[in-house]
Amino acid sequence: MKTENIQQHDAHTPSPSPHLTVPPDGKISIGKSAILGLQHVVAMDVYVVPFLIAMLIGLSADQSSALIQSTFIAAGLATIVQTYFCMKLPMAQGPSYVPLGAIVAIYAASGGGEMGWSSVLGASVVGAVLVVILGYTGVFNKIVKSFIPPIVGGTIIFIVGLSLLPVAIRDNVYGATDATINQNVLLALISAASLILFVILGSVFGTKGAIFRITSVIIALIIGCFSANAMGVLDFSAVASANWFSMPQIPFKDFGFSFDLSAIITMVIIYLVLLAETTGTWFAISNVIDKPLTDKNINRGVIGEGLSCLIASGLGSTPVTGYSTNAGIISITGVASRRVFLAVGGWFVLFGCSGKLAALISSIPTAVIGGVFAIVCGIIAINGIQVMKNESIGEKEMYIIAIPMIITLALVLIPKDFLYTLPNFVQYLFGSPILAAALAAILLNKLLPSAK
Repeated sequence: MKTENIQQHDAHTPSPSPHLTVPPDGKISIGKSAILGLQHVVAMDVYVVPFLIAMLIGLSADQSSALIQSTFIAAGLATIVQTYFCMKLPMAQGPSYVPLGAIVAIYAASGGGEMGWSSVLGASVVGAVLVVILGYTGVFNKIVKSFIPPIVGGTIIFIVGLSLLPVAIRDNVYGATDATINQNVLLALISAASLILFVILGSVFGTKGAIFRITSVIIALIIGCFSANAMGVLDFSAVASANWFSMPQIPFKDFGFSFDLSAIITMVIIYLVLLAETTGTWFAISNVIDKPLTDKNINRGVIGEGLSCLIASGLGSTPVTGYSTNAGIISITGVASRRVFLAVGGWFVLFGCSGKLAALISSIPTAVIGGVFAIVCGIIAINGIQVMKNESIGEKEMYIIAIPMIITLALVLIPKDFLYTLPNFVQYLFGSPILAAALAAILLNKLLPSAK
């Protein structure tokens, strides 16, 4: 990625990346879009964030189901808004992990129950409106141009993949409770090996083997599920008991909005953190599809982020953001068509309106997803290295790359008991390894003297 890719508008339409089989504006049939979109959906673990929130604040079973349902619908609508109307890049939106601590704190400080949740939603609405203003005025774009040159942008992409990799292996494989540790490791190896095998088949057979490459993720997940079934650890009981259709939450009937100044200030800080983190996703996608991030892209992306979070709040859900996972899947499959991401949005809305379909996707064994997710994380990290490969790596640049890498691993491995003893703002900062490492890269780039 050259400097002008980030810092100025390219008057010419860039040629499609040679490793893409379908470029962003490439046409693809509805059937293929649906299948390819589904593999993005199943690899995103969208249900995890609302599940964690429900557990942390003690929601009832019905309230938990309603939150998960509204989160799926919000992710779908946000994906369509960002991909087709705002940033217009192939990307999927989903609930962010960044606000978890703030949501729990606001909920508790406001007395819990309906009042606690209405304070969370009210603060989320105000923060989302502010994000839209930042995009409309171009303020955030000026920040990106000034503070994120290619060496910093590439480092941010690298640490995105690096920070997710321990989660994929430690939490999704070693920490999975679906089966024994031996079974989880075996399932992860089977799904990862299946993914690699079908990518290799796609490369060996060239255009004739394109189908193997573009469906490699979903095939790997299917093989992983069959393997889990053979081991006796695939449980679809939740699918059988779920309803085919259920109504989503309705504003002012199922929930309301209240506005507390301290809650709003807290959420505004969280939204700024969210924007800093999602910038890494934008760079990753831009690099994968070999399309420069223009001023217009960034401004519209910030507006899209704000509108997406506004939609999520209006549905009674939590802030959403772009998922880095999808950049890795685009690299693996070579398909970057925005039509696929329109299908992603459609699938999410469908899952949100159907308890049975949502239960189906959440029944995929965690270790199976972890095996695929680990490969995807590695691909994301390599994309960051590709951004930096044309830069001259001197002493300054070594520190810009190395220190954020150390910070990322240190915060991924930080004991939670220690984290919770720190002040709230520090918890927000250290709770997001990507944000803390990104800030370190930006500061080091500005403070360290350049070699003469």
